[in-house]
Amino acid sequence: MSGRLAMVWIFWSASALVAYTFLGYAGWVWLRVRLRPRPIQRAAITPAVSLVLVVNNEAAVLEKKLENLLGLAYPEALREILVVSDGSTDATPAILARYERAGKIKAMVQTQSSGKPAGLQAALAAAHGEIVVFTDARQMIEAGALSLLMESFADGAVGCVSGELMLGDPQAGESARGMGLYWRMEKKVREWESASGSVVGATGAFYAARRALIVPPPPETILDDVFIPMEIARQGWRVVFEARARAWDVPDLGGPREFSRKVRTLGGNYQLLQLLPWLLSGKNPLRFEFVSHKLLRLLAPFALAAVLLTSACLAAPLYRAALLLQLVFYGLGVLAMAHLRLGPIARLCDAALTFVILNLAAGVAFFRFVTGRKVAWS
Repeated sequence: MSGRLAMVWIFWSASALVAYTFLGYAGWVWLRVRLRPRPIQRAAITPAVSLVLVVNNEAAVLEKKLENLLGLAYPEALREILVVSDGSTDATPAILARYERAGKIKAMVQTQSSGKPAGLQAALAAAHGEIVVFTDARQMIEAGALSLLMESFADGAVGCVSGELMLGDPQAGESARGMGLYWRMEKKVREWESASGSVVGATGAFYAARRALIVPPPPETILDDVFIPMEIARQGWRVVFEARARAWDVPDLGGPREFSRKVRTLGGNYQLLQLLPWLLSGKNPLRFEFVSHKLLRLLAPFALAAVLLTSACLAAPLYRAALLLQLVFYGLGVLAMAHLRLGPIARLCDAALTFVILNLAAGVAFFRFVTGRKVAWS
């Protein structure tokens, strides 16, 4: 094969991978919903639940979170709140002690930080509820969301239910820019996956599982919200998405912290392949979805780079046009970084910047994985 033919082959192969990853798979699950829907048999039920929260130096938001959990519209006699402090050195232990003395929660204070998975294991060992609900410290859950989350467990085939994370303000609504726009598109894919089968993973800020099905994640696990649901799916149960059960969070934590979070999350997908090698085997009932939804996104940065480089090297008008479109798109991302008043194209610029940042984070996650860099939970 000549050099030019090789570049043509690389260009079209990489373009096809990018197109399928960001558009084709979404189109497929959308079509699958219409050809082979799998409705969830929901009903108003109130099983005993254990709400689990693992925190590390979260004194700034902890009281607000605990009041949020205590204010959920769910029978108090059927609800317990278990909070693990993972080596916190701020006022977190004192806050937990106060709430525990008042009989509102059960606190487990660990003097040494062992990581979130170890905290989850401690909480699961103490949980009594038929259903375990996992949540994080920062996000606020809507008052009726817990009851809505439980409705899907009336379906005997459902083992895990993911709530919906809204990026924005409950009063102003969900953000339609930047990460908010990306997240809205991501949730649509999850909704279609759920309506025709199972979701690949859950929303870590708010999801629930039948306690009897939970396989505690190993101490080093980064993505418990994928590990636990996938283990439940392996046992033959459905993992579904409940868009009505909502928790709220800020659209962007800002700067290096947000980028580091994205790198950590994407790197967790590489780690899952080490922890759960069966994910790529026939033992995984969601193998097609896992590869399409999770793994191909990790390959996308390299495919995008291949498309850019080959289109720059090929002289035909088609490839020159492709190069121009890419440069314009990436240029819009640069404009978004400049924080200029861009009028009607502002949303497009934000979308371009978000796309670039996510793929850059995926590239960094790959580099850290192959170089063996560990990522600690905090």
